[in-house]
Amino acid sequence: MLSILVIDPLASYQLEGRTVANPIEPLTNFVLVRVDETPDETDGGIILTKKAKKKSTTGTVVACGPGKTHPDSGHLISVGVLPGEKVIYGEFDGTEVDYQGSKHTLIRDDDVLVKFNGEKITKENVGMTADKMLVRVETKEQETTGGLLIAPTSQKGSRPSVGEVVAVGPGRPAMNGEPIEMDVVKGDMVKFRDFAGNEVQIGEEDFSVIRMQECLAKY
Repeated sequence: MLSILVIDPLASYQLEGRTVANPIEPLTNFVLVRVDETPDETDGGIILTKKAKKKSTTGTVVACGPGKTHPDSGHLISVGVLPGEKVIYGEFDGTEVDYQGSKHTLIRDDDVLVKFNGEKITKENVGMTADKMLVRVETKEQETTGGLLIAPTSQKGSRPSVGEVVAVGPGRPAMNGEPIEMDVVKGDMVKFRDFAGNEVQIGEEDFSVIRMQECLAKY
């Protein structure tokens, strides 16, 4: 997916407190994201202190690089997002920049966990990139041999590693740049590696973003 950057010769741009003649143009597979502001209160109306606010890892794609070349074939592998789409990325990913008076970040397309259109992510508008899949994890209580119920957070490992696939990406790019078909489809139940993936919450439900190589079996 090639992003065409339109440059206005009469415009000026603000980058890190200085005026520059041209807009930021990401290179290779980097993506420029305008970071969403962190909310001042919870959905229940509780005011958050500065210390309690969680760093925002959601934003809008502003511009994309042309992609990266495959190290063996030289084929161009384009990025999997487009300007205007919303993305969620890892908490420690990217390099923050002050651009046009607001916080932005430069991330690699591999750092994108999920993408979506609209202001709020839902199970209906969520999309995946490359060989990633979104799994609704099972968090049911388990019973010990003595009949004692164990809450998911008290179980060994504390993170579920089975669940239902609700969205899949097109697949990992091959040497010719074309995606390799995924071995799982929406609706499959999967078992993946313990502690694999990144946790994402949509509404009140918990999900994990898993790569195909981290998936061990389906049923």
